[in-house]
Amino acid sequence: MSAPEEVPHMDVDLLKGSDRPLWSRVFLAQETWIALAILVIGLVVSVISAKFATSGNLLNIFQNACFIGIMALGMTPVLISGGIDISVGSILGMCGVTLGIVLNSDMPLAVGILATLAMGVACGMVNGIIISYVKLPPFIVTLATLSIGRSLALVLTNNEVFYEFGRATNGIIALGGGYSFGLPNVVYALVAGVIILHFLLTMTRWGRYLFAIGGNEAAARLAGIPVDLIKVSAYAFNGLMVAITAVFLVGWLGAVTNAIGTGYELQVIASTVIGGASLTGGFGTALGAAIGAILVEVIRNALLIAGVNPFWQGMFVGSFILAAVLLERIRSLRR
Repeated sequence: MSAPEEVPHMDVDLLKGSDRPLWSRVFLAQETWIALAILVIGLVVSVISAKFATSGNLLNIFQNACFIGIMALGMTPVLISGGIDISVGSILGMCGVTLGIVLNSDMPLAVGILATLAMGVACGMVNGIIISYVKLPPFIVTLATLSIGRSLALVLTNNEVFYEFGRATNGIIALGGGYSFGLPNVVYALVAGVIILHFLLTMTRWGRYLFAIGGNEAAARLAGIPVDLIKVSAYAFNGLMVAITAVFLVGWLGAVTNAIGTGYELQVIASTVIGGASLTGGFGTALGAAIGAILVEVIRNALLIAGVNPFWQGMFVGSFILAAVLLERIRSLRR
């Protein structure tokens, strides 16, 4: 059987259920349930404390969620392909340090951004190449690069903090910490990312190949899909999204430290999984990743406002991850 005949057959199997009525698809979508959870949590916390529903606090929640959300968009293709990347926090650190070093050398903002994006893509490609061509487990590879990346950030900065960015100081702060039409600039970056990734996953061959690989990698290889190359591209895309996050985060913070991004990997993976991506591969959406990030930030903010000890945050986020995985298992059985 030829490859062109096999590929569309696999796509139909993996994406079956699209012929359901619209109301049924909306009701069964994990994004719908996560959105309802956000609404319920918000209403409950608003009753406990009126501070939660203030415009300033809601805007703060949305802005903080966008940083994790953009990274979750990058993680989505990786999880769809059946991989995982726990080095995203260190990649964020490397990208932030790169931006700080370049701009501190009095280079134009555009040069700093391009260097940062190149660093993110390079880090992602390194992960993808080792995983795809050396055939090492994604968890082990990214665990190693997590440590390597954080160590390199320390070496490159000599444990120093960058507060000045030369001629680009005003530009980077305006980009990362500025507002447009009443909303933080990073919000527009997240919205654009959701639209672009949704298009890539649903309307391009790249997206169909990702779902095919995550659904059955052996069958994808037999169908002639360039599995290794697609995997590398997924990790490279992940690195690109992390780099974009670094640009906005550095501008928002107004400084670069080698510890930037520490611990972000848990929040990113949690957001993606809560949003409906499967840890076993074959399923995930752009909108789900963004909504999952908002839920994680709503939980964090709600606990703080409600006066709950912040040490409980991990337990609540972990509980939502388990609930999300259980919900996906139920949905899989129904399909």
